Amino acid sequence: MNTEIENSCINAIRFLAADAIEKAGSGHPGMPMGAAPLAFTLWVYHLKHNPADPLWPDRDRFVLSAGHASMLLYALLYLTGYDVTLEDIKQFRQWGSKTPGHPERCHPSGVELTTGPLGQGISHAVGMAMAEVHLASKFNTPEITIVDHYTYVLASDGDMMEGVTFESCALAGHLGLGKLIVLYDDNGISLAGSTALTFTEDIEARFRALGWQVLRVFDGTDCREISRAIEEAKNEKNRPSLIRVFTKIGYGAPKKGGTSKCHGAPLGLEELVSAKEQLGWPVDAFFYVPEDVLSYCRSVKDEGAKKQSEWEREFNRYCAIFPERGQEFLRVMRGDLPGGWEESLNKLSFPQRDLSTRKASESVLQILAEKIPELMGGSADLNPSCLTWLKNKGDFQRPGEHREPLDGEVGGGWNYSGRNVHFGVREHAMGAIAGGLAVHGGIRPYAATFLVFSDYMRPPMRLAAIMGLPVIYVFTHDSIAVGEDGPTHQPVEQLMNLRAIPNLRVIRPCDAAETVEAWKMAVMHRRGPTAIVLTRQDVPVLDRTELAPADGLRKGGYVLWESSSQMPDLLFIATGSEVALALDAARKLAREGVRVRLVSLPCWELFDEQPESYKYSVLPPMVKARIAVEAGVPLGWEHYVGLEGRIIGVNSFGASAPQKVLMGKFGFTVEHIVKVARSLIS
Repeated sequence: MNTEIENSCINAIRFLAADAIEKAGSGHPGMPMGAAPLAFTLWVYHLKHNPADPLWPDRDRFVLSAGHASMLLYALLYLTGYDVTLEDIKQFRQWGSKTPGHPERCHPSGVELTTGPLGQGISHAVGMAMAEVHLASKFNTPEITIVDHYTYVLASDGDMMEGVTFESCALAGHLGLGKLIVLYDDNGISLAGSTALTFTEDIEARFRALGWQVLRVFDGTDCREISRAIEEAKNEKNRPSLIRVFTKIGYGAPKKGGTSKCHGAPLGLEELVSAKEQLGWPVDAFFYVPEDVLSYCRSVKDEGAKKQSEWEREFNRYCAIFPERGQEFLRVMRGDLPGGWEESLNKLSFPQRDLSTRKASESVLQILAEKIPELMGGSADLNPSCLTWLKNKGDFQRPGEHREPLDGEVGGGWNYSGRNVHFGVREHAMGAIAGGLAVHGGIRPYAATFLVFSDYMRPPMRLAAIMGLPVIYVFTHDSIAVGEDGPTHQPVEQLMNLRAIPNLRVIRPCDAAETVEAWKMAVMHRRGPTAIVLTRQDVPVLDRTELAPADGLRKGGYVLWESSSQMPDLLFIATGSEVALALDAARKLAREGVRVRLVSLPCWELFDEQPESYKYSVLPPMVKARIAVEAGVPLGWEHYVGLEGRIIGVNSFGASAPQKVLMGKFGFTVEHIVKVARSLIS
């Protein structure tokens, strides 16, 4: 049985949440009221954290995957002493408050991850747990352990229904992530009604099949039973754990409790008062927290400070024995790049022959892998196609006994220190796991697949953009030039889809030299994600002795070539593989006496950030004759060509045919571009 003070703490959580939701006029009171005992037990008795220093590197991570229960988290933050006040609680869901409708990373401090779209929290947590074991394998020694923490998730029935949950949890089970613990709040209710309407599979058998330990707590109000299950999960070193906790949604609400009516709407004043009355809470007080409750919950600050102090003593001892490794740990956790990382890239050159940008990217990655040891990632079972392996840097896998190499293994070892992540055919999970690696810190993640399959991973990409995570996405096979595979594998609308995401840089380099610069910009960008979009087919390596240097990419767009120093009659604007094609067309027109300028515009976002003076110098406003050339949907190019310009793009899905045939059929030929240009300037 719970003690009197524990029950008071739990009720304080319940009614802080319910009161704030009632005041806001919107929110989700059901889960905070039902899951309060398990959240309290975890946060006060098990979670290793220090509210005075929310970013302490060896803290346990807590992810509220059921982000709609945000007031549960805000109540915990307030009660345990984070930088959240009672006034912040009262401003739930209001403009500019620290307590938005769904949790937002570091807003307020103590929120590890932006959640809300179900399945994303638990899937990002897999990446966070992967980061923990990877850093532990790199930095811990037999003498001293400096990385040793758990990743906890509070998940809902809705999380369990999402497909991405099982993509990511399958990989977690395969990898044996023993420090990943998911508390599943099983209340049997979703927004539309009972989960029996749609969700009747044997969830425990499913997780066991994924390689997880599965535990049960039948009474979700019993702190002792919840604590026992958490201890058992912590003691399991070789498997992640799912703790299924049976709870009652809206616990204490006499009419709406146990029903979908309390899932996504305030209880209403009458029901709220009745719930307080039923649970012995003052009915005439709102946002009421007894002093003994605050004192009891905030005792975790002392315990957290003590644990952090112990860790800091160990870390100082570590630095005394291993000074270089200690400084390296601090560097990667800060996210700083190592000194001189660019030097080898600046010396990289490519012969004057046709080369796909994915192949150029492969060469860049091998150099970066040597210079940036925290660089880690992989593809969705596409290493031989995307060419995104880090050769001889090991495979991130559960450590095992000596064995024969497997087909497809990159090489260099099989353990948690490996830097090649084999995601399997799981694009959605890959995007979320890459985000989790970045959220944890100490890792610079990348993830790769074909551009057309970026659709599968768009939700975590959007979250990475919202959170400002420096994830690098590598998308190859970037246009209808994929050829014979046909329209299912030929991206048409994907470039514009990605460009529509705020705070995501999309870079489509035109040749090997621009590919080098694209990687530089991606690595240096720390305030958001970057998508590098690459060709499958070979494209010319442009002669930079005759053309502008590729470092013009750093401004997003630049004048690659022009036929005259005078104001041009015509502007060509192109990206990726179409730049070389536009260059040939521009030179042909120049021989006819047309003053032509060709602009390479690999990154719209970077270009739009430049001063107006620079943008006008590249795209003079007085030149109205403009043609954009890109093998994708034309929507959006009006931003650069205006109403009087022309766009040579793709207005339909592709087709199955050889690359050169397709490009000709869709108008990507010198002859067609020249014909359009003549019609524009005649």
